Amino acid sequence: MLNAAVLGSPIAHSLSPLLHRAAYRALGLEQWRYAAHEVDEVAFLPFVAGLDASWRGLSLTMPLKEVAFEVASEVSAAARGTGAVNTLVRRATGEWDAHNTDVHGIVAALAPAGARGCATVLGSGATARSAIAALQQLGVSQVRVAVRSGVRPETARMSAALGVHLDEVALDHWADEGGLVVSTLPASASTSAAEALAGRVLEGTLLDVVYAGWPTPLARAASGAGLTVVSGLAMLVHQAAEQVRLMTGHEPPLDAMLAAAGGAVAG
Repeated sequence: MLNAAVLGSPIAHSLSPLLHRAAYRALGLEQWRYAAHEVDEVAFLPFVAGLDASWRGLSLTMPLKEVAFEVASEVSAAARGTGAVNTLVRRATGEWDAHNTDVHGIVAALAPAGARGCATVLGSGATARSAIAALQQLGVSQVRVAVRSGVRPETARMSAALGVHLDEVALDHWADEGGLVVSTLPASASTSAAEALAGRVLEGTLLDVVYAGWPTPLARAASGAGLTVVSGLAMLVHQAAEQVRLMTGHEPPLDAMLAAAGGAVAG
């Protein structure tokens, strides 16, 4: 038996088990198992230390994306640059390699929209850093960061290292321009972000990384203002597919994973 799991707190809402299990079924990986474990920052190191040789990979959600560096022997460029780990892959020697597949997920979700030289990111935390790194890969060199209380220093440092120029704007003015927009705000901030769209008519695309409770108030308001809206479900599936590839060594069955995600949200 080979084991993998998603860790975080809270974790009950996670669709990762559904997506990874759908991939295992499609690939015929009957020996693989994928679970979800409620693990916070205090419990993380003891949990990892207690895993036996059957474990092959861990998906990580909040609040574990920074503490995960403490168990990593090798860190990918994406994880190091963003300061966030969402995937740990175990080597045959027992050591863990750290990755960030959120960047891959955002690139894949936004690729159909295309990218110009400028974009807007709502928020400034770990997911915002992944968004900026993804936008840079798509050809964006200037990002308006909409925040309430200033751009985080680590986000500014990463952007400078990537050659991306940041312009800070107040969160309630994020909708002054259209174009390509990525909202990394939590669901609790969706309504206030939506209020900035009142009376606006915009052109462009908005990716809302939230996928639960869809459509979010922000997604509804953005669609009403003329923006093409991309659900965070697209990002979630693509980042999970990359995790499957890293953990199992198999090409991920994207269609099967997308179908499983769509069924879960529709249900």
